[in-house]
Amino acid sequence: MKTELLIATGVFIGVYIMLIWDRFNRAVVALLGASIMIFLGIINQEQAIEGVDFNTIGLLVGMMVIVAVCRETGIFQYVAIKAAKLVKGDPWGIMFMLAWVTAVFSAFLDNVTTVLLIVPLTLLITEEMEISPYPFLVVEIISSNIGGTATLIGDPPNIMIGSAVGLTFMDFVRNLIIPVLLVMVVTLFIIYVFHGRKMKVDESVRERIMSFDEREALKDSNLLKKSLFVLAIVILGFVLQHRLHLEAATIALSGAALLLLITDNDIHETFAHVEWTTIFFFTGLFVVVKGIEEAGLIDRMARWLMEWTGGDLFTTAVSILWGSAILSAFVDNIPFVATMIPLLKKMGVELGGTDAIMPLWWALSLGACLGGNGTLIGASANVVAAGIAEREGYRVGFKEFLMVAFPLMIISIIISTFYVYVWYF
Repeated sequence: MKTELLIATGVFIGVYIMLIWDRFNRAVVALLGASIMIFLGIINQEQAIEGVDFNTIGLLVGMMVIVAVCRETGIFQYVAIKAAKLVKGDPWGIMFMLAWVTAVFSAFLDNVTTVLLIVPLTLLITEEMEISPYPFLVVEIISSNIGGTATLIGDPPNIMIGSAVGLTFMDFVRNLIIPVLLVMVVTLFIIYVFHGRKMKVDESVRERIMSFDEREALKDSNLLKKSLFVLAIVILGFVLQHRLHLEAATIALSGAALLLLITDNDIHETFAHVEWTTIFFFTGLFVVVKGIEEAGLIDRMARWLMEWTGGDLFTTAVSILWGSAILSAFVDNIPFVATMIPLLKKMGVELGGTDAIMPLWWALSLGACLGGNGTLIGASANVVAAGIAEREGYRVGFKEFLMVAFPLMIISIIISTFYVYVWYF
């Protein structure tokens, strides 16, 4: 093994260990790893810039700006309160409705933003009902990752895969909506059997929930109209992306610019709500992966996987699906997917091109996104939701979450395996 390959592999493993250890800011770790790759001559600055997927970066920034403006209108809180009142304050009904609201918002916004909006409101509602918020929080965390799996913009791994392969918003919907709906329905059924049917509250508690006025959540009707108008245009742009011959980043950034133009929001305040830590984390990570690709590690990994699966496409798809799910439960799925993308591209050359290996991309998406439900650290949305709850005095324990979520994650991957086999093979 040549020296460059050894150094690049060492840097890559070091970055992964630091991310798993979670003692330092992940953006700092990724950028430091990228810098070491350049300083040690594994890649030069031009190659580093080539490695950054600016379509992914642009899409993330654009959607973060749009959501930052939309959240000021109170529309998300309005929908959640309305959903709770539609089921007449029944605790299982509220859990059911909040799960679907979380899943749908996660599909069209992103799962981290969704839990930031839904979890505080859930704590308020459960406090009024005088019941534990724990099962509600678990269901919402799981629903956010399931819903985010369905679309191009719902979960960062999908954004990365879509950008790398040139997949559109509708490509994701057509290929993933069926397994996502199946997983969602089965998950909620299992939760109802074990938890939901036992949930009861007094009539006085239901009356308190019904007394909530959802209209009070709406803060600025003019801003709301403008935000919904631009959001509708952006989503329509994603749906028509293939016909418009535009990249997702162009659509998102154009929508963000239009929304900032027609509203009076303070630009600096809006940009302050962009998760710059995430943006720089992605940037550094892309450079690190470019380093191991240029050093030849990706080639070796692709050959090893080909030998292990014997070049059989279905065996490879199942290996990727289960491997990505188990690993994503314990390791952040973003660096894992960043590593797998060039690996699958190399395998595509051996297996007949991009079209021939499309099932592998969908297997990677399902495994990485749904695998995040396995543990409390499997996805960013999980950590954020648990953090909000803990600040309010409600602890979501790692072991307690694992006992509920990991079996549900395994069931979701079994469903996905059957789907991949029936739909593609």
